Amino acid sequence: MTNNLRENQRALSRSGRWLQISHMTNGLKTAALLAALSALLLMIGQALGGQTGLVIAFGIAIVMNFGSYWFSDKIVLKMHRAREVGPDHDLHKVTQDLAQRAGLPMPKVYIIPSETPNAFATGRNPSHAAVAATEGILRILSKDELAGVMAHELAHVQHRDILISSVAATVAAAIVMVSRFALFFGGRRDRGVNPIVSIAMIILAPMAAMVIKAAISRAREFAADARGAEIAGRPDGLANALRRMDASMRQRPAPPTAVAQAAEHMYIMKPFSGGGVLKLFSTHPPTDQRIERLMGR
Repeated sequence: MTNNLRENQRALSRSGRWLQISHMTNGLKTAALLAALSALLLMIGQALGGQTGLVIAFGIAIVMNFGSYWFSDKIVLKMHRAREVGPDHDLHKVTQDLAQRAGLPMPKVYIIPSETPNAFATGRNPSHAAVAATEGILRILSKDELAGVMAHELAHVQHRDILISSVAATVAAAIVMVSRFALFFGGRRDRGVNPIVSIAMIILAPMAAMVIKAAISRAREFAADARGAEIAGRPDGLANALRRMDASMRQRPAPPTAVAQAAEHMYIMKPFSGGGVLKLFSTHPPTDQRIERLMGR
């Protein structure tokens, strides 16, 4: 027991050194990726849709994602048929303890009727947040592992990652809309743009936007892992939980349902796998990389 405690302290110390670097690196990376998304939007909007098309597409995307940001908690919880649990539930007790450690308001706590081990956080800010865990994750994780998972979700709340994701989704959606506008209406022909270049932009710009949006999501996952380990007071709980969930999903992969695909970026673990080039669009880093960073290796 003493050896395990010392190992946890050493791991947390190594993880703590990574924490400050991780916060700065991920913050700069997120800002750079959001800037790249914005630049891509302006470029394709001006080249293919003109200023009017750009403004219309961006306006529609903002309205869509503004609604998603303000009502995302109600929408996603209803999609998952989640039920709220009270103070007597073990998940509520674990979350309350962690929220106090993190200096956060107590979020609402929900259980999702699913055997797939997963969890997510939602809500527009720390005062209007909710965390949810599946029945499956409660069955396979120990108390320390569950604490690591919920600390990760509270880190997302503390970092306001729902806002960051909404901004990224807004710009990416606008890029897709401008591209489709150009595809169906031919874009602007008075700007002397080479037709081949136009076609390439129409096809490649949405793909590039999705790749950048996924990269932003991966950066936020690394940051939430690091902060989650700090909130929990030990990195091995979350590391072991990620390892156990990954093994469970490999044995019994979840089907790519419409609900799972829509909420993919919110989960602590990607619910279904994709290899090869699809990794570019993955919203989550590889599990082994997350564990290595958590344990400071």
